[in-house]
Amino acid sequence: MKGQLTLFLDQYGNRFYSRTLRELREQVPGRVSKMYHDTERGTVQVGYVIGQHWLTAFQPVELPA
Repeated sequence: MKGQLTLFLDQYGNRFYSRTLRELREQVPGRVSKMYHDTERGTVQVGYVIGQHWLTAFQPVELPA
């Protein structure tokens, strides 16, 4: 079973959609590193750095009406 579709935005405003890191790497070539952000709750992973692209991950949210 594949994961949930995720939107990745880079620092230039480019959009990339993928379900897995493998799919994302097919769209954006380069070396992969995890990207983190410090919050009040601690450090959390927010995306990936691939090559020259700093990709922030966004997932759809569904809340009951």
